Amino acid sequence: MKQFLPVSRHEIETLGWKQADIIIISGDAYVDHPSFAAAVIGRWLQACGYKVAILPQPDINDPYSFMSLGAPRLFFGITSGNMDSMINKYTAQKKLRSLDAYSPDGRTDLRPDRATLVYSQIVHSLYKDIPIVLGGIEASMRRLPHYDYWSDKLRNSILFDSRAQLLVYGMGESAIKVIADALNDNPALIPQDVPGTAVIISKCPQDAIVLPSFQADFSAEDLFKQHLLYEKHYRQHTICQSFAGRWLKINPPAPPLKPQILDEIYALPFARQPHPMYDGKTITAFDQIKTSVTTHRGCFGGCNFCGIGYHQGKSIQSRSVSSILNEIRTITRQDYFRGTISDLGGPSANMWEMACKIGISATCPRTSCLFPEICPNLRTDHAPLLSLLKKAAAIPEIEHLFVASGIRFDLALCDDKYIRQIATEHTGGLLKLAPEHKSPEILQLMQKPSFELYQKFLQIFAAYSRQANKKQAVVPYIIVGHPGAILNHTIELAAHLKRENVKLRQIQEYIPLPMTASALMYYTGKDLSGNPIHIPKGRELRLMKALIQWFLPENRKLVIEALNNAHHSELIKFFLYNK
Repeated sequence: MKQFLPVSRHEIETLGWKQADIIIISGDAYVDHPSFAAAVIGRWLQACGYKVAILPQPDINDPYSFMSLGAPRLFFGITSGNMDSMINKYTAQKKLRSLDAYSPDGRTDLRPDRATLVYSQIVHSLYKDIPIVLGGIEASMRRLPHYDYWSDKLRNSILFDSRAQLLVYGMGESAIKVIADALNDNPALIPQDVPGTAVIISKCPQDAIVLPSFQADFSAEDLFKQHLLYEKHYRQHTICQSFAGRWLKINPPAPPLKPQILDEIYALPFARQPHPMYDGKTITAFDQIKTSVTTHRGCFGGCNFCGIGYHQGKSIQSRSVSSILNEIRTITRQDYFRGTISDLGGPSANMWEMACKIGISATCPRTSCLFPEICPNLRTDHAPLLSLLKKAAAIPEIEHLFVASGIRFDLALCDDKYIRQIATEHTGGLLKLAPEHKSPEILQLMQKPSFELYQKFLQIFAAYSRQANKKQAVVPYIIVGHPGAILNHTIELAAHLKRENVKLRQIQEYIPLPMTASALMYYTGKDLSGNPIHIPKGRELRLMKALIQWFLPENRKLVIEALNNAHHSELIKFFLYNK
């Protein structure tokens, strides 16, 4: 019988506890798997000697659901789940999504808007004397005042709005253990200096970097100054910002986890399935990742529209070979295993075991190790990864082992052997890559590599696929509507896709993620040098999307409108009549 962390008062009592030390409230269903953050933090705290319970998706209209486990001895940990609740719930057009992948049977009514904030406010009203610690991607990316796309306004740090005592940003294991130990020693004393946390204090330290005060007239210019100051200093210095007579204090990030600690985390006794309370229900996110393995954390790509660098960091934290192979063997013993490892990778698949040659990745001021060119101090050798792939594929129970998460094609071009291995052994017909756009101007704003490098990768991949007598294709991820984009940029991209007969059924419409550089551009209308740029909105976005999907009959009139608006009516025949 697989053991889960308790989710009910009955389960707590069955374990012989009077109360839990820590209760984690999550906007996701409880899936006891290392790809689900609440389970990871819960299991880690359990391994550190604490009694941990999980309260998944409590009903915000029923106070009793927040009291069903009783009060924790130390603190409530609150997270919206694996995703920001607003991104999880709404499309770029601010319409409700039809599916919540982290809820049973895809239900969309089990997680409130701004879940971290709502849960925290309810818990505070019920348990005023018990500390609240925020964590997860939603809290992490809202640790500073930020532009909020869904309300179209600037919002304060979520720590002030939530009335929580502490906020953990990043992956959290280091910080949450220090917090638990500190409160265990003295429940009345909130620790203020834990790396990887933010806290509200009454006086700013003298050596702190001070951001513009957040107040009613906080402007786009203030947000711009805040971003540049924070980006320059947050890796090494304490950051402070005043609000209504108090100070937001953001401590420097927690140091990257050492491989042995990361190995310990992934070796924790996860049940590797949803809690039995969901018996008979589908949790889509679990189905998608149940046979995948995370090899590392972090990404040094530094894409301006992405939050991974601010959350997981740009230092790659790699698991050992033995840890990864042991997890694969564990997966092969699961009832749902059918011979295939669906993905072996991380935020970017081919960064495992890569690091800065001079050991300064945690403090280096470069936001990207790959842009505008690959840093000469970056170790780009793919040989360790190739060895890992071969060892994993050699496990007797494995019939197929795929690399499905995003390969950085500019990095892969450093090693033809890696591209050959992916093409001949680890692609299941389709390989997904993320050029994002074609225009040099937009790629510059995104901090993405040139389209020429993408095309070079395609040529090499196609050649190796032909040599292996495999019919394979690359499906590109495309973003429309990124700050700076105009119709002419999109026409250029759409024309390329048309010539190559690439018909994309899914396109990502740009959404400004809190705290990211691209969100700053979106709100201020300026690039990071302060130069004005165009911000596509409204119908223009619809026209851009129609151009990329020129082949859909319902887009015919929109394509004509877009081409006329951009003064390229001569291309109407090319898009709509040329086969």
